[in-house]
Amino acid sequence: MANTPTYDFTGKAALVTGAASGMGLAAARGFAENGAAVALLDRSADAVEKAARDLVDAGRRAIGIACDVTDEAQVAAAVDRAVETFGRLDMAFNNAGVQAPPSDAAEETAEDFDRVNAVNLRGVWAAQKHELRHMRAQGSGAIVNNSSLGGLVGLPERAAYHASKHGVIGLTKSAAVEYAPRGIRINAVCPGVIETPMVAGMLEGQAEAMAAIMQDQPIGRLGTADEIAAAALWLCSDAASLVVGVALPVDGGYTTH
Repeated sequence: MANTPTYDFTGKAALVTGAASGMGLAAARGFAENGAAVALLDRSADAVEKAARDLVDAGRRAIGIACDVTDEAQVAAAVDRAVETFGRLDMAFNNAGVQAPPSDAAEETAEDFDRVNAVNLRGVWAAQKHELRHMRAQGSGAIVNNSSLGGLVGLPERAAYHASKHGVIGLTKSAAVEYAPRGIRINAVCPGVIETPMVAGMLEGQAEAMAAIMQDQPIGRLGTADEIAAAALWLCSDAASLVVGVALPVDGGYTTH
């Protein structure tokens, strides 16, 4: 987490979904390096257990939990296990997400629509729901949901994906106004085109479309997972104590035009 602020998360516990790679892994490392105990959740059991083990080997407190966010029962059990392990839950980054293949809006399949919404929207809904159960009893907490520039704008051949990410913002804002009076802050981050395994696949398989997207990237480069993690950590920290219900673009200027 070079060139980013440091926080004192000592005595606090964090939970991150989609934590085995990309933005989720960067955030989990950031929370841990700033003193938090971290529960890493991911559908890949081997990968998430290795990620947690690496943090433990570096002297951090962490557990890896295999969890498919499309299954609410798994999400509830994973959140409960995190709280049982660490005794509390102070911060969460609901990051797990998938892409949908580009498709003419008249040709998108129900299967693709259901899959992308099951992970990107219902998965965030389930994670937030069960995190709030514990934070509500605790009377404190901060949640960051991962939306996208696709939650703020529309792009051709991205209807299902953008619908899911717009939904995350609506979910975030509604829960934020409900829970702010109870001491819990909820916000969203909206990453631009970030250098992650998912985007690497898009760059390779959809080179023409991605070249067009990069033309609209004022900063002239891909973002990094650490840059999104830095935003998530700030939103979870006391430094963002007055920030409630925002959808924060972290996109190198993409959504400014």
